[in-house]
Amino acid sequence: MSNESNTIEIQHGNGNVKHAVIWLHGLGATADDFPPVVPELGLTDQPAIRFVFPQAPVRPITINGGMPMPGWYDIKGMDIKDKQDAVGMAESQATLDGLIQAQIDAGVPSENIIVAGFSQGGAVAYFTAIRSQYRLGGILALSTYLPFMEQSEAEQSGENLNTPIFASHGTSDPVVPLALGAGSVTHLQALGYQVEWHEYPMEHNVILPQIRAIGAWINRVFSD
Repeated sequence: MSNESNTIEIQHGNGNVKHAVIWLHGLGATADDFPPVVPELGLTDQPAIRFVFPQAPVRPITINGGMPMPGWYDIKGMDIKDKQDAVGMAESQATLDGLIQAQIDAGVPSENIIVAGFSQGGAVAYFTAIRSQYRLGGILALSTYLPFMEQSEAEQSGENLNTPIFASHGTSDPVVPLALGAGSVTHLQALGYQVEWHEYPMEHNVILPQIRAIGAWINRVFSD
């Protein structure tokens, strides 16, 4: 159910691209949600980075009365963790794996790829990265949670145990509770993942100090 024809790509910096960030939007949003963030990150000019912003397919969302909207998977209950959509998550995992492979085919080593996402997009990034056969450069998880947490230990590939993770959350998030985001980080850390956790005085959104911190983290990850 991927909709890769609407994917937006932006190159930051000049020269041959050997680094990439694949950034998934949240529920009900579109691929053009996060491209405006790129100029605000404060990235260094080198290395050149390809930002890839894919578009989620339109699907009925149960919690919204079955209304069709862009979504990486269905939300079936008031509790985000209730009746999780295994089929939708598997479809989006396959989409993200395909996007990673496309960057590898274009000459970007997997170790130079960051998978990123906000809310639903971050959940797909988490879910895919810990199960991935690709060793990634980084994982960026914004205002999100680890879906199917109880299955993560058994299903993890181990490839990204040492991959740096930047996770951040709003202290007043009314959509994805702070406790769920923080609990996901605690669970990942207990499994041995390298998670850098940040809280910001915001709701379910992004703010400039957070964006600048993300940019500084990307600079560090891609300078190694």
